[in-house]
Amino acid sequence: MTLKISERGRVPPFLVMDVLRAASEREVRGGNVLHMEIGQPSRGVPAAVAEAVSHELLSGDPMGYTMAQGIPALRRRIAAHARASYGVDLDPERVFCTMGSSAAFLIAFLSAFAPGDRVALASPGYPAYRHILTAVGVEPVLLPVGPETRFQPTPEMLEGLDVDGLIVASPSNPTGSMLPPEALQAIAEFCHERGIRLISDEIYHGITYGMTASTATAFSPSAVVINSFSKYYCMTGWRLGWLVLPEDMLRPVECLAQNLFISPPTISQVAAVQAFDRLDEYDAVVRGYARNRDLLVQGLAGIGMTRVAPPDGAFYVYADVSHLGLDSADLCRRMLDEAGVAVAPGWDFDPVGGGQSIRFSYSGSASTVITAVERLRDWLPRLGG
Repeated sequence: MTLKISERGRVPPFLVMDVLRAASEREVRGGNVLHMEIGQPSRGVPAAVAEAVSHELLSGDPMGYTMAQGIPALRRRIAAHARASYGVDLDPERVFCTMGSSAAFLIAFLSAFAPGDRVALASPGYPAYRHILTAVGVEPVLLPVGPETRFQPTPEMLEGLDVDGLIVASPSNPTGSMLPPEALQAIAEFCHERGIRLISDEIYHGITYGMTASTATAFSPSAVVINSFSKYYCMTGWRLGWLVLPEDMLRPVECLAQNLFISPPTISQVAAVQAFDRLDEYDAVVRGYARNRDLLVQGLAGIGMTRVAPPDGAFYVYADVSHLGLDSADLCRRMLDEAGVAVAPGWDFDPVGGGQSIRFSYSGSASTVITAVERLRDWLPRLGG
């Protein structure tokens, strides 16, 4: 007897996780790997944050459920951070904490869109947008972007499209490109005026290099903002993110979160409250990313990879490798097997033209970046052999 399996589970895999598995298997066999495939900080939380968590654990508190929205202290700190960072007067009641930004995307999509709706998003872009939308019965509408728009969508791309929503990411994964404040404002106002729900992915805010990051909350009362403690705050495994919601979505999101997740992790929320007191330490980490970015961009240019998206923020370089004559999946496989450098194929981020690009993450150490470029410089001449 064959039992039914839902089509929801037949979304494409997240290929970077397959690369990570292959890299880990290589390490088990004794091979050396330079990890530039996964976008996660290599640093842990500041000592003061860890100490606060330790104190809480030793206090004997049962660490029970919190409200679905998260603890009030954390929601107030997030609102205060919005005022300090963007000049936005944000009511803490509009802040909704989640089990990472992944849960935030799921809840936001379920709340904002119905099966059969159509949501536009840039390509290349983060693959989970497409896959989550597809799993909940919403059609992703890809907007091909490139150097002419700095790999970001524009209002002109939406003209004449029948869509119910738009996802923007600034800084973006995989390109690292950003929307200047005036560009984000133009998109936010366009969407609000036309009844298009804007979802603004701001999880890489704080990790920027010269360009100012703006929040969609400043420009639209109907936009949904998604942020996370994973990237700037170095808390990937703590699984904590947050939403900034418009008034009409507060109760729908609450009901969904209560049933799907009950509440975010309590201990992670305790840590996150303390994290806001350590921004100077996080900014020092970002300065390290900036050095890595410069090392990588210059190093790649020296080995012929000169066509890269503008890495205004985040910790990625998205490079055009079409001149090498291999599909990106094959190139990444050989790069790992023969040079011990793990990177992500462009197919993860662009289901149409992803065979021509690869993504490097420079969130690790400077020595990893330097050694990776050296290995590729030695390996590339042998690629055709």
